Amino acid sequence: MTPLLNRRTFVKNNLLAGTGLALSPVISPAFSPDKPGTKAPRKARIGFIGVGLRGTNHLQNLLYRDDAVVPAICDVDPARIRIVQDRLVKAGHKKAEAYTDGEHAYLKMLQRADLDGVIIATPWEWHTPMAVAVMKAGKYAGVEVSAANTVEECWDLVNTSEATGMPCMILENVCYRRDVMAILNMVRQGLFGELVHGQCGYQHDLRAVKFEPGAEFGPQGVHEARWRTAHSVSRNGDLYPTHGIGPIATYLDINRGNRFVSLTSTATKARGLHDYVVAKGGADHPNAKVRFKLGDVVTTVIQTANGESVLITHDTNLPRPYSLGFRVQGTKGLWMNDGNTIYIEGRSKPHQWEPSEAYLKEYDHPLWKRYEAKATGSGHGGMDFFVLHAFVEAVKAKAPTPLDACDAAAWSVISPLSEMSVAAGGAPQAFPDFTRGRWMTRKPAFALNDAY
Repeated sequence: MTPLLNRRTFVKNNLLAGTGLALSPVISPAFSPDKPGTKAPRKARIGFIGVGLRGTNHLQNLLYRDDAVVPAICDVDPARIRIVQDRLVKAGHKKAEAYTDGEHAYLKMLQRADLDGVIIATPWEWHTPMAVAVMKAGKYAGVEVSAANTVEECWDLVNTSEATGMPCMILENVCYRRDVMAILNMVRQGLFGELVHGQCGYQHDLRAVKFEPGAEFGPQGVHEARWRTAHSVSRNGDLYPTHGIGPIATYLDINRGNRFVSLTSTATKARGLHDYVVAKGGADHPNAKVRFKLGDVVTTVIQTANGESVLITHDTNLPRPYSLGFRVQGTKGLWMNDGNTIYIEGRSKPHQWEPSEAYLKEYDHPLWKRYEAKATGSGHGGMDFFVLHAFVEAVKAKAPTPLDACDAAAWSVISPLSEMSVAAGGAPQAFPDFTRGRWMTRKPAFALNDAY
């Protein structure tokens, strides 16, 4: 999908006011964990808005299941529609009805009565308006990351979920990474003691993604270069926080006994993207004249209500190996993803790191033990199976999703708040309380269901 939606017009005409709704629960009583839903449908009926590379990956994983069908798909690119239709037929499914007539074709698709849930895998600008439209149509929304770009959009997700009673699940696959879930198991069993500090980030050389082919982006680019690079031109902040903060938020019980209170952010100068353009296209290339606003390294520090700190690093414009930079530290020890090391007081030799492999095996999460065979080959080391599985199982059971609209908002709002902080010279920015005070009584939900 191309990012041509006029968001101001859409917000004005279609979205709910950011703070005007009553303090109703994010999930309506029909979806309460204490009140089982109605009899689950034999198969979950899932539609897709956006069948580019990411959307097609989700769809392919869905085709491996025998409990789901795809009645409808939507994308403005006919080539992507043909690719998906071929995959459906090869997998023994009927062709889906395709909606391709313009950027708002998805609205017509959402009028269908034979869709239980919809997966949204489109450029960032579309995520919130599409998720809002899906929920207003009475369907489960599964939205790719990040779920929103502005504070107002974060409230739109929460307010719409409250008003409609429909769940909105942020499809953050890293929450399901095997080592991440093993560490979650250790945290919940008290291996690290009381948590004090966490670190994470998105440290990923995306220069070849932002410029493809060569030094091109925008209309001359392909895949994500058509839309993603524009954010690096006009924005300066942590533009992609959820891969890192999602797992840390589950460790710290954010929105469920804890919450993010404030953040500060700083950004370095911007040099990496310009140098890449010159290296690939030459000093005379038109894009060599573009002034990129995004600092090469953006550093954010979050304070929580329970007194922990979280350090997040956004680093996508410079040459480097991939790392999410996880660190989980408590009163009894810590784990660091880079180097795969761990130290547990009373188990480790004093003042000496241990390799973490034995601990990760010992505390392997029960969901991974149960579904390892099905997860193999699903993408991103198997975690793509789990995030889709959780969404489909919640749809089938008419139950709450393990990650909800409040999570989508609390994680995604880091981007606009970090932009505000950078613009204000690193001044602290307060997090909205998207739970409206319910974080004090809400209970942890992620990865606590035996099935998902």
